[in-house]
This record gives sequence, structure tokens and C-alpha cells, in this order.
Amino acid sequence: MRSVDEHLTEILGGVAALPPLDLALLEAHGTVLAEPVTAPVPLPPFDNSAMDGYAVVAADIAAATEADPVVLPVVGDIVAGDSGVSAIRPGLTARIMTGAPVPAGADAVIPVEWTDGGNANVRVSRAAPAGNYIRRAGEDVVAGQVVVDAGTRLGAPQIGMIAAVGRSRVTVRPKPRVVVVATGDELREPGSPLGHGQIWESNAYMLTAAVAEAGGTGFRQATVEDEPGKVLEMFEDQLVRADAIVTTGGVSMGTKDVVKEVLAGTGTVGFHKVRMRPGKPQGFGLLEGTPVFTLPGNPVSAYVSFQVFVRPALRAMQGLDSDPLPTVSAVLANDVKSPAGLRHFMRGKLSFDRGAYTVTAAEVQGSHQLGSLASANALIELPEDVEFLPAGSHVDVMRLPS
Repeated sequence: MRSVDEHLTEILGGVAALPPLDLALLEAHGTVLAEPVTAPVPLPPFDNSAMDGYAVVAADIAAATEADPVVLPVVGDIVAGDSGVSAIRPGLTARIMTGAPVPAGADAVIPVEWTDGGNANVRVSRAAPAGNYIRRAGEDVVAGQVVVDAGTRLGAPQIGMIAAVGRSRVTVRPKPRVVVVATGDELREPGSPLGHGQIWESNAYMLTAAVAEAGGTGFRQATVEDEPGKVLEMFEDQLVRADAIVTTGGVSMGTKDVVKEVLAGTGTVGFHKVRMRPGKPQGFGLLEGTPVFTLPGNPVSAYVSFQVFVRPALRAMQGLDSDPLPTVSAVLANDVKSPAGLRHFMRGKLSFDRGAYTVTAAEVQGSHQLGSLASANALIELPEDVEFLPAGSHVDVMRLPS
């Protein structure tokens, strides 16, 4: 058997970052930026008003009070998007809208609430310092500043920032297109009736969702029966559209483990036993240059294998660090046992209270028991040399995607 680290090292050595693409801004949502984006101009590009109100010379209203307001003539209106050059001189004011350019000569903005809202003349009842409610040019971003770094996954704020500096397209690492397929004669589609010995297919649904959580685009392929010709045909069909293929089932030691039968000796795909629980039978390699991950058929084994091996690979394909799931140190709330010589990934409930994490291992840990996985939010990682840990011990805990 090989170790978890040895198997992951082989996988990461076999995948490469996808070539960058030039995409329209909204199409780039969720992808990873392949270039730094800089601001060609300062933001905001001009001094502008932070409020609806009146542009004034601060010295003109220095003595204004509720009891003794200052009255100023209103010489015009300035609205957002106003491209005309405007100015005021001392003793005058102009109505101004939020986002409108501050006129030359004015050094403060008085909100409407501090006035009587007059049109021809306005009564100002409060003084204000110079700079009051003025957004200065460049106070958000200066010209030439990098506003989004290469290697950033583009969420809504980053898309907004890139648009704000005038870019309509960006160069990104695309989302990996990952085909997910489950094999097995016993599998039936959810919603269909079950015969004796049959179960509803769940692994491919789960793993396709996990692909999306890892930043990829998942395509669930219809279940394939345990017939070598059909499995081979599936691979040939999917290679034309896939950046990676993930299978679940058919990789152990059974007489109908057809994925292993079809792929053994094909391309660089190899099959191994990995010193881990759950998820001992694993396969990986390149088929016509496309990474193929063959995961076990038990649902918890498939999911844990995805998080430990496939997720880091998908991150590497997006040009990101091949980091594991976010890991924290937590205190065990109950005793746990682990098989000697295997790295054990146990389902658990992680909580945070008074500055510390606590984790409770699930009572059932069978690789077929999806219920305890669905209610878990973490995987407790126990090293190979650990056979027992009492409550109160500190353990590393991988936080599952919410």
C-alpha cells in the first residue's frame, strides 16, 4: 500500500493548470484571475458629493446655528453625471446630488437635513469643516494600483471592482469541466421504482455538487452498467469535453469491478491501495492527456477521496495552491479509536465557543453510512500511528464546505 501523501503527490504531478482564456466579465464569475488588474485612473476620478445637499464655502457657514441660520443664494443644480464645468464663489451655494462633481470654489457639502431645502435661497442651520461630505479623487483607488491580484477567484465584489476600473474582459483560468459518472448494475435514478437488490444512485449527484464547491463545472453522466464495453464507450465519449473525469465504483477487488478492468494498463492510469480509511482503493492517471480519478463506490469513501485527492487537483488546474480543506485544531469531545497503520478521516461535528474549537466524532463511521456524513461539518484527521485518543485530546480537523 502507498500513503495518502504519496498518492496525492502522484496526482499533483500529473495535472497542470488549464490554459488561460479571455472572457467577458460576467462570464468570468467564479473563475480564477490569471493577470493582475490595475486601475488606469483614480477612483473616484474626481471630487464628488457623498450626500444630497448644497455645495458651499465652509467659511461662509462657520457661524450657522439653529437659532441663527446663514442664508445663501442658490445659483444652480449639479447632478450626478454633470459634465459641465461649474464653480461657485464665496457667499453663494449650489444644490448638489450624491455622486455629482463638487464645483470649483466649494470646499464642503451640507446635507439637505441641515437646511430648509430652499430653491432660490437656502437657510443653513449648522456649520461644517472643509471637506465635509466630499469624496476625494483617489481616496478609494489610486491610478496604477493593482485592484485584483492574479490568482484571485472572482466573486461579486471582484467583478464589481474590475468593472469599476473600466475593464469589460479579463484573462482567467477557466473552471475545470469535470465529468462525474457512477457505475453499477444495482443503481437506479432517484425518482424511479426500486427492484430487489437495487439502490438509488447518489454518489454522482454528491460528487458533481462537490466539483462546483471546488470551483469546477460538474457534468453528471448517466449511470453506466457493469459491462466493459459500455464503460469504455463512456470514457471515449466524455474525453472530448472533459478537463477531468471522476468515476465512482468498480475499482476494488470484485469480479464486476469493470472500471479497473477497462482502465488497467490504459494510458497512465494505475490502481493502488492507499493507507486510509475510508477510501483504500484508489486509481489515477492520464487518459489521452485527461486526468482520470477512479474513486471507491461506498458513498463516504467516494466523498472523502474527493476532498483529499480530487479537490487539490482541481485547485491546481485553476492555477491555485493545491491546499487541503481548511484545517483547524480542535479538542475532542469523545473518545475515538482508529485502525493501526491507516490515516483515518472520521466524520464529526465542529463547534466554536469561547475562542476554541471542539469536535464530536459521529457515533457511526461506516463507509456506507451517508446519514452521518450529511449531518457532519468536519473530518477529524487521525494519523497512521494513532489507535486511540481520549476525550480532551487535540486533533486536526478539516472543515467541510458549508
